[in-house]
Amino acid sequence: MNVARYLPFVGRLFIGLPFMVSGLSKLAAYGPTIGFIASSRLPLPAPLAYAGAVAVEIGCGLLIIAGYRARIVAVILALFCLATAAFFHTNLSDPNQTFHFIKNLIMTGGLLQIVANGAGVISIDNRIFKSRAQTGRAKLGSWLNPEAL
Repeated sequence: MNVARYLPFVGRLFIGLPFMVSGLSKLAAYGPTIGFIASSRLPLPAPLAYAGAVAVEIGCGLLIIAGYRARIVAVILALFCLATAAFFHTNLSDPNQTFHFIKNLIMTGGLLQIVANGAGVISIDNRIFKSRAQTGRAKLGSWLNPEAL
């Protein structure tokens, strides 16, 4: 049994779960979250940013775990992490903010690995690619192809 084939799934699980938990915690704390967003340098109305953050964190978190359109979802989450670092964690004289800034950069790096390598064998993307390959509809280099790049 090749244990390495499970590692991309475990990696996606470890990346996707914190996003989902963060999105659910935002749902449970609407008022404080809106206040925190409003106090940031984000150039969006707080309710719009709130809705976007919840949708991205829960939706993309679930999709990355499932491995559906994992490369595209990983790009979205990577941009989300960079935006969060740039707009919410810029007071680098505060050790807590520095920690969160660095954490967002680390998460971006992990997400870029998914962009580069795909979702892996245990994923919806792989299942779709195999199905298309059997019917002759697979495209080499497709974003769904786990072996592309």
